[in-house]
Amino acid sequence: MPERSEPERETEAERRRRRARFLRELTEARELRDRVQPRRAKAARLRHAMRMRTFRW
Repeated sequence: MPERSEPERETEAERRRRRARFLRELTEARELRDRVQPRRAKAARLRHAMRMRTFRW
């Protein structure tokens, strides 16, 4: 692991900003995939719904 000159712990705000950007890009990628492959997206939605229905809290 390379040593970094800046402080090892990034600030909470930076981490949140990075996470928000990642989640935005992930959502965008999912939407694009759903547009490009609607049948696969529908099957994935149905599988996810089935998983959620059978999940025990």
